[in-house]
Amino acid sequence: MSTVALLGPSGALAVADLIGTVKEWGQVLLLAVLGVVALVVLGAFFAYGSLWLRALLSGCRVSLLSLVGMRLRKVDPRVIVDARIMTTKAGLPLKTNDLETHYLAGGHVLRVCQALVAASKANIHLTYERACAIDLAGRDVLEAVRTSVHPKVIEVPDPQTLRGRSTVDAVAKDGVQLRAKARVTVRTNLDRLVGGATEETIIARVGEGIVSTIGSSQTHKEVLENPDRISKTVLDKGLDAGTAFEILSIDIADVDVGENIGAKLQADQAAADLKVAQAKAEERRAMAVAREQEMRAEIQANRARVVLAEAEVPKALAQALREGNLGVLDYLHIRNVEADTAMRRGIGGVDDNTPIEE
Repeated sequence: MSTVALLGPSGALAVADLIGTVKEWGQVLLLAVLGVVALVVLGAFFAYGSLWLRALLSGCRVSLLSLVGMRLRKVDPRVIVDARIMTTKAGLPLKTNDLETHYLAGGHVLRVCQALVAASKANIHLTYERACAIDLAGRDVLEAVRTSVHPKVIEVPDPQTLRGRSTVDAVAKDGVQLRAKARVTVRTNLDRLVGGATEETIIARVGEGIVSTIGSSQTHKEVLENPDRISKTVLDKGLDAGTAFEILSIDIADVDVGENIGAKLQADQAAADLKVAQAKAEERRAMAVAREQEMRAEIQANRARVVLAEAEVPKALAQALREGNLGVLDYLHIRNVEADTAMRRGIGGVDDNTPIEE
């Protein structure tokens, strides 16, 4: 039996109404989906239509879907499109994925592309991978390429690194100070840019070479007569080894005569020696004064002993008179000699009790 016969006239009518309703809602849903898709397409076209058209007219096709995907991946589509247009016009087509990868890694996409174009025009071999590596290493890859084409001049010393000093000071063997300035012409070595030393190392090495050359000179006149010997000596040492640069030339801009450090040091040494001699002389004088005082004390002690001994003389005379060992005439003779001696001392102005003057 048919479905209509089973459901009856009323059931068949209900099923037909239900089918009609489903078809109507399906059409509405389809129209809504199509409207949303149209709105999305129109929004994407209004947002990225100009970029898509620029890329299309420049010969590097980028689909609207790719531009929308870049925005979703937090990549600036304008940067990528500008980079592709630049490299395509220069005959260096790059893939969009490679540019996006470098952008997401924190690199400067436009600087890298500008460096590639500049290197291509200057016939310098520079790959995209190496340019990205240089950029991610924190170096300015465009400036490096420009320095490779147009060498850069570095001032030695650099006033910013030496706290305002404008010269490299060194002393020759004769003690005279020389103040030198140098200009170093360098060219960037792209092969050693990643991991190579910076300008500070070049400045330090050249300054060390200047000091060493002046210090090894017998007199300052030799340096003043031939300033180029500094350049030759410094260049022979290969100071650019391990750096990101290649030294082309070292030119001595100025050499001035400073102070006579040797004479100043000798004067300071003489003053120090004089102070040491004065200290030693003062020490000897103090020792002499102390010795004099000791001798005076010793004289006083000896005088005291003489007085004590003289005090024993009368006792000895009395003892000799009592024992008959000394006669009266002998005693009177002794007294006469003492009186004569005292008279002579009085005439000569000598007194045994008079202290010795200082």
